[in-house]
Amino acid sequence: MRVLVVEDALALAEVLAEGLRDQGMAVDVAHDGLAAAAKLDLNDYDVVVLDRDLPGLHGDALCQMITERDERAMVLMLTAAGSPGDRVSGLTLGADDYLAKPFHFPELVLRIRALARRRPAARARTLRAAGIELDPARRTATRDGRPLDLSVKEFALLEALLRAAPAFLSAEQLLERVWDENADPFTNTVTVTIGRLRRKLGDPPIVITRPGVGYRIADQAG
Repeated sequence: MRVLVVEDALALAEVLAEGLRDQGMAVDVAHDGLAAAAKLDLNDYDVVVLDRDLPGLHGDALCQMITERDERAMVLMLTAAGSPGDRVSGLTLGADDYLAKPFHFPELVLRIRALARRRPAARARTLRAAGIELDPARRTATRDGRPLDLSVKEFALLEALLRAAPAFLSAEQLLERVWDENADPFTNTVTVTIGRLRRKLGDPPIVITRPGVGYRIADQAG
């Protein structure tokens, strides 16, 4: 899952980004509305965590821009104004959810995951293929009933492959979906993480590599 945090309070933005990354999300950060708009033009996000009172371009205007896109991200609006009237006006602008500051971080995580599942392009809650069952909300994964002990990035990589199945994902696409904008496009991080994931998935191998194309999960026929 890829998330854009738009928050002008630098310390809060960094805390949110690091916390969400610890939850296995790929997170980019923007500190004003104009920078956020530029990132939205470059990247495909599942959820935008949007502070309403932003410099450069107000959060209300940015929210409207997002909701007018054909393939839009889900919007979770954050604001210090938490009255019923404020919530109504925020939702009227097209926000999909609304959370008043201060908030509990675990609630933020749950709301982001719920929004990602509601995104039109999202699939079923539990992802299944080739004997694998992965539940993004519960952070559980099994193969043929055997629990898989995966790191945060291994879990996110497997989730991305399952969501794309049976299509291939290139290393560049995996970097975009599982890591974030700070990832080095020339790194071998994807190859190394795929190798660790393969070992944990066990035999028979089910992550297929096609040189020059990318990676995919094998179908049931193998």
